[in-house]
Amino acid sequence: MRKILFTLSLGFLSLGSFAQSTIIRNPEIEKLVQEVSSDSLKKYIYDLSAFHSRHTLSTDEKNGMPAAQRYVLSKFNSFAKASNGRMTAQIEEFVIPADGRRITADSKVANVIATLKGTNPADNRIFIVSGHLDSRNKDVMDATGGSPGANDDGSGVAAVIELARVLAKKEFSATVLFVAFTGEEQGLKGATYLADKAKAEGWKIEAVLNNDIIGNSNSSQTLISNNTQMRVFSESIPLAEDERGAAIRRSTNSDNDSPSRQLARYIKENGEKYVDHMEVKLIYRSDRFLRGGDQTPFMRNGFTAVRMSEMNENFYHQHENVRVENGIQYGDLPEFMDFEYLRKVSAVNLASAASLANSAEMPEEVRIDVRGLTNTSTLLWKAPAVGKVKGYYVLIRETSSPMWEKKFFTTETTITLPYSKDNYFFAVQSVTEGGEESLAVFPSPLTR
Repeated sequence: MRKILFTLSLGFLSLGSFAQSTIIRNPEIEKLVQEVSSDSLKKYIYDLSAFHSRHTLSTDEKNGMPAAQRYVLSKFNSFAKASNGRMTAQIEEFVIPADGRRITADSKVANVIATLKGTNPADNRIFIVSGHLDSRNKDVMDATGGSPGANDDGSGVAAVIELARVLAKKEFSATVLFVAFTGEEQGLKGATYLADKAKAEGWKIEAVLNNDIIGNSNSSQTLISNNTQMRVFSESIPLAEDERGAAIRRSTNSDNDSPSRQLARYIKENGEKYVDHMEVKLIYRSDRFLRGGDQTPFMRNGFTAVRMSEMNENFYHQHENVRVENGIQYGDLPEFMDFEYLRKVSAVNLASAASLANSAEMPEEVRIDVRGLTNTSTLLWKAPAVGKVKGYYVLIRETSSPMWEKKFFTTETTITLPYSKDNYFFAVQSVTEGGEESLAVFPSPLTR
């Protein structure tokens, strides 16, 4: 069978030595990235911080959480006018039952969601970009004290709003949801509600890009100031892994190749391709110590999800009441934000989400043939059910490497490479005519 092989160097390292990088940007995505505005993000942050409290349990209709939710909805609705009817928005209310911990009584709350409907009727994939709207003070149960929440997580919500603005006028094959969650600080309540609903209704969520604390570039204690790095947290062993999945993982030693980790690599590749002076650091943890995020309920339900976060955190401005103590200003105030940094993190989100939403589906039934003792590697797969592909990238890296190091292009659905399957890891991506790449699929062993 004829095979067409091209080795591409698109910002990758060659196996065994440093290679010259060739950056090829999709002009449409590059233009969208350039439309992300630090001035717009600054306006959203100051608007959100002006609400007295965005605590989940705040009931102040004029200056609390309900008013903040209406603000986000108004932004979504204003952007929807450019979508030719493809974008709709709503405040989706639900009840959180009392849990005896951070929810003292059954409480009516809401998520704010904008839906940018995909243009391909056969494509039922959903990609989610999210942040959490609720804020908090040092006492997580303080629903009345002022809590501006500029960075935690006004920054994530501002990024979601800005992506909705930029992407509303564009057409994508798949559907994109822009979500401002509630109840994150009270126990991931809004994300749990949506993730459970998605699982019960059989939504095909292919990726969740959750943004939480993405707007500060200066750290407390270490005093590091750097706006050129961000973090992506991703799980290793999937929370929803069943015994069959565990057996395959153990047999292939693929602890570092969960779907969420493939998404993190995808974000790093696309973010660094389109956003200048930004390094995306892969963090091999699902989240930070003592903290959690809205990606977790989706991972728990078997969806692919990651957390985007700033590299250097300032804990004087997180979970603290606004005050001056010993000459130090505490509190999550907008004046401590770095809006150019927030622009770059938002642009990383946009480049990744736009690339994914116009990609074809992932190749199906990806296998690696392990039935014989050879110094080559044969992979085989089936074409995706949705999306017009021009071919596939077969990815390769050394087992100790964090990122894919080479790409081989083929128009076939099988390939044999002169690299030992014992020495390297492999994966396969679909590639459309426009060059959009799907997420990578790690192969299962073909044993008989």
